[in-house]
Amino acid sequence: MSQTSATNCGIIISVETRYLDKQSDFLTNNHAFSYTINIQNNRSDTVQLLHRHWIITDQNNKIEEVKGTGVVGQQPFIKPGESYQYSSGAIINSSIGDMKGSYTMRAENGENFQAEIPLFVLATPNMLH
Repeated sequence: MSQTSATNCGIIISVETRYLDKQSDFLTNNHAFSYTINIQNNRSDTVQLLHRHWIITDQNNKIEEVKGTGVVGQQPFIKPGESYQYSSGAIINSSIGDMKGSYTMRAENGENFQAEIPLFVLATPNMLH
């Protein structure tokens, strides 16, 4: 398990990852990971998460780009001082890779802004010491 976080535009995004041994297959080089994202609103206004954009890179420099509306089927509103948390997953075809991205957020005044998701590593157990 590893954790990373970043603050931007008054939004703190923390990521915790976990390797999923039972869903992974070393023979086919498919490695499954879960990640839990916590989005904390330190702004003075309510924000809404509208869209997600992920860039997933494996050790072979294969890049997968994922774009979509909201997260886990939701476009949550996050009030000042509150946070929103969700979990999802990714499968990569190498024992190490990384993810980064951004959320398109809308402020109460109607302005959209990008909240960057910090780069985080996906690594099989004992890969990083």
